[in-house]
Amino acid sequence: MKADKLRALQTPLKERYRADPSSAIVQCHAEGRIDADALKCIVATHGGSTIAGLHSAAGGTGEDACSGDMLLQSLVACAGVTFSAVATSMEIEIRSAGIKAKGTMDFRGTLGIDKSSPVGFQNIELIFLIDSAAEPTKLDKLIQLVERYCVILQTLKSPPSLSSRWERL
Repeated sequence: MKADKLRALQTPLKERYRADPSSAIVQCHAEGRIDADALKCIVATHGGSTIAGLHSAAGGTGEDACSGDMLLQSLVACAGVTFSAVATSMEIEIRSAGIKAKGTMDFRGTLGIDKSSPVGFQNIELIFLIDSAAEPTKLDKLIQLVERYCVILQTLKSPPSLSSRWERL
């Protein structure tokens, strides 16, 4: 996509959000069905579903999606789309690009073996693989802007308030 086409898509949205800030507030949703007997959760996706199960380091078979991997996949997806939009806006020609996310967890925390071991990722690394003739300083700026505008990356950096509750079926 060319920068002018991206601007044409986004300009009316930006104008509307400036004129009516409340119109920029969007609530996203996710739903799943729990299969307690199989220790799985069937997560609804656009056009289908994904079966999530225990990671093999927590006793799973490795056949199902792992929620930790899904979190990293979400980060890769968001950063990839943001990368494309920012590179287009900056008019940086990208011949080819890819992204890798690596996260490290200590499963002693998840399994309740060691109360001092945290549950969840201790670190996440995002690596951009870029084939472009652009100057390194321009690519550095591109990555800075991707970090600034990537929703998932920013959510991980500055976690939102989070609550849990239950309701009867």
